[in-house]
Amino acid sequence: MFTESPFVRRVFEIGEDQLNRVVQQLLTSDKFVAAIQSVVNNSLKAKGLFDKNLRIALSAMSLPTISDMDNLRLKLDELDQAIQRIELAVGHLSDKDKPVAEKSPKPRKSKTS
Repeated sequence: MFTESPFVRRVFEIGEDQLNRVVQQLLTSDKFVAAIQSVVNNSLKAKGLFDKNLRIALSAMSLPTISDMDNLRLKLDELDQAIQRIELAVGHLSDKDKPVAEKSPKPRKSKTS
């Protein structure tokens, strides 16, 4: 449609050229780069502070965090493995305690004539 027009295409090219020049000027400016770094650093600090305060709030409400749930899941897995080992050991002990089954005499056929 519009992008097929040579005029529109030329306007886009001019706009791209001007935008590229502005970006190059901004990236070569030490003040701009320092400002961007400051914004990124402050954002990371704010996220860290938010996460810390969220953990404190969840703890105050006695609600577990994701890491608490992960730790609990690991402990439950360890307990499950320990129970399985105990079951195997008990199974082996009970197998040793069973007397060897003696052969029982075959039942005789009754004579009915």
